[in-house]
Amino acid sequence: MTNSFENISVISFPDISENEFNPIERKYLNIIYINIFSFFFISILAVFLIDVTKIIDIHSFSIWLYIALIVIFFFIFFIKQIGFKRRKYLVRNKDISYKNGLFLMKTTTVPFNRIQHIEINQGPFSRFFDLATLSIFTAGNSSHDLKIRGIKISEAEKIKEFISSKIDG
Repeated sequence: MTNSFENISVISFPDISENEFNPIERKYLNIIYINIFSFFFISILAVFLIDVTKIIDIHSFSIWLYIALIVIFFFIFFIKQIGFKRRKYLVRNKDISYKNGLFLMKTTTVPFNRIQHIEINQGPFSRFFDLATLSIFTAGNSSHDLKIRGIKISEAEKIKEFISSKIDG
């Protein structure tokens, strides 16, 4: 009995665990840090402005808000750093895979024959660090099915070209 997914035979794909996944660029961790710092700077500034202007009387517990924000900041900083090391991608001859997770590893594999559209995006920080996000869309879905953040723009373009040649060819 052959297991199959849609019209793709599972037997035709080699075992994914036999392959070495590529890590996300280390520079992407800088973007994660910038986003975390920005969010918490704005949060602390908001608490400070509310406390000073007395729009809402939070003076009696404002110190607890600052402490809570700092604790949450370090917790998220630590979690993001650990989770970053587990983000990896793999491009094979018939599919592309991405795995990530902190406590539970999630692996998403998209066969090339299901791909409808591929996008490469760069935000301002990504552009500064020469990184990109590769978004892969499959049939019947309005949002991305696979999004790989933090790969070099040149690598993203190579992957897009490789997948496009497999789809068109």
